[in-house]
Amino acid sequence: EVEAANLKSIKLKEAEVKALEIIKQAKLEAASLDAQQIKKTEIKTSELIKKAEIEADNFRAMTLKQAGTQALDIIKKAELEAARIYVEKLKESVNKTAQLIKNAEIFITIDGVLGVKVEQRKPIARVSGSPDFYIDEEGKKMPLSTEYSARVPIVTGATKDMFFELRQFLFKINEDDFMKESIIGIHIESDKNIILRMRKNNFNVLFGKVTEVEKKIQNFKAFYNKTKQDSLLTSYSLVNLKFNNQVVATKR
Repeated sequence: EVEAANLKSIKLKEAEVKALEIIKQAKLEAASLDAQQIKKTEIKTSELIKKAEIEADNFRAMTLKQAGTQALDIIKKAELEAARIYVEKLKESVNKTAQLIKNAEIFITIDGVLGVKVEQRKPIARVSGSPDFYIDEEGKKMPLSTEYSARVPIVTGATKDMFFELRQFLFKINEDDFMKESIIGIHIESDKNIILRMRKNNFNVLFGKVTEVEKKIQNFKAFYNKTKQDSLLTSYSLVNLKFNNQVVATKR
């Protein structure tokens, strides 16, 4: 019985030791499994985080691109609106000075560049009156400019009933470079005779009525060139072109 009890005690002790070894082994295997699982979970989590960051970056890039496109559209619309307002203001300004302008074109290119083409009216004479006014190259009245004074002959003594003849006379003078450069004053007397004041010479020219204008101009130019060659221009006070085919000069 004692031996049996001892044997039974030995068997129990061996069983306990074995059981403890099995438990220990089980714990080790469980710990190893937990570590592997944790590592797999960490890897998967890292992959998910990386994917989420990439998607976030892509979304952010798309959002920025859309925002940039919208901003560019807003800027372009603002620029076009500003250009439109500027054009309207420019048109208003042009309209205020329309009487000084022969033709004006205002436009915007497809690139948004503003373009303006302006052709000014060209005065050929200034008529003294109430108020003074210019006559342009088309024979139309135009107001004086506050910005400049045109270098053109000044007409005095003009009346309404003389306006048509005056225009025809001015056209002929403006067509001739010598006469256009030489004449600084045109006076119309009550009998409609025209007297010219010259720029470089101290004598007047009695042109007479507005008849045979071209012939009178040619006669005067021939007289002028001849007397200039002879150095006699300063000798005369009046050159009369009223008579047909001749020039009568009065000495001082």
